[in-house]
Amino acid sequence: MQSANALSTPVKPFEARINMSLYRKRRMLNIFGLGFALISVAFGLTWLFLILFQLFFEGAQGLAQLPIFTADTPPPNTEGGLRNAIIGSAMLAVSGLLIGAPVGMMAGIYLAEFSQGSWLGKVTRFLNDILLSAPSIVIGLFIYALMVQGKGFSGWAGACALALIVIPVVVRTTENMLNLVPNQLREAAYALGTPKWKLVSSVTVKAAKAGLTTGVLLAFARITGETAPLLFTAFNNQYFNTDMNKAMANLPNTIYQFAMSPAANWHELAWAAALLITLAVLSLNIAARFIGGKEHK
Repeated sequence: MQSANALSTPVKPFEARINMSLYRKRRMLNIFGLGFALISVAFGLTWLFLILFQLFFEGAQGLAQLPIFTADTPPPNTEGGLRNAIIGSAMLAVSGLLIGAPVGMMAGIYLAEFSQGSWLGKVTRFLNDILLSAPSIVIGLFIYALMVQGKGFSGWAGACALALIVIPVVVRTTENMLNLVPNQLREAAYALGTPKWKLVSSVTVKAAKAGLTTGVLLAFARITGETAPLLFTAFNNQYFNTDMNKAMANLPNTIYQFAMSPAANWHELAWAAALLITLAVLSLNIAARFIGGKEHK
């Protein structure tokens, strides 16, 4: 009887006050946390909006008033465009992607499908993490010492520097996407007598192709605006050039050079080049999101 009465005993007023005090404290902390998060979001979005507004306002004027796509970079205080820099940037970025993406995908496939906790897989993953966090200027200096010093600037050196930036990004995304493929698919393929190489090429890679494509696009967006590696490798060129064995014009270094100049027309070209890079990176990120979103539908 005493135990039954104890269970049915109502909460004491003192305990009720403690519970209400704890509830109010947690509610205040929740309100404070939400308020701080909203203020942080508003602060970041405000600066992002101001940067994009200034960029689009200044860059659009340059695109509208100058022959951006039909003329090469001019001397100071003369009319010109960005044709050589646009073509040079496209060639460097595509070449770097074509060099780095296959290497990164092969390494990612090895880590996800073949390493199985081996020492080589652990070492490869560790080195990839180091390369992923390495400053781009260090990569540029490495390629400069390897390919440029004593030989001269070249587009191939710039492409190799960009490839070293592409590789760790593609390795990480490839490994992660393949690890998300259900093991039931592998078991079903093994049950049908499928060899390992056929399993990887026809089952797991095919199942994760949207994620792999997303990783390649994100890596391409990453190298589109890189400046430091190209400053030490491809350098720049005021003339139109498609020979990868020579120094090549590119948009990032053109922005750096023109923005530091007192010439007004160079400032307009720098804003226009910055807008073009921003639009390219934005388009690549939207495409990556679209492709990655289709995989989860």
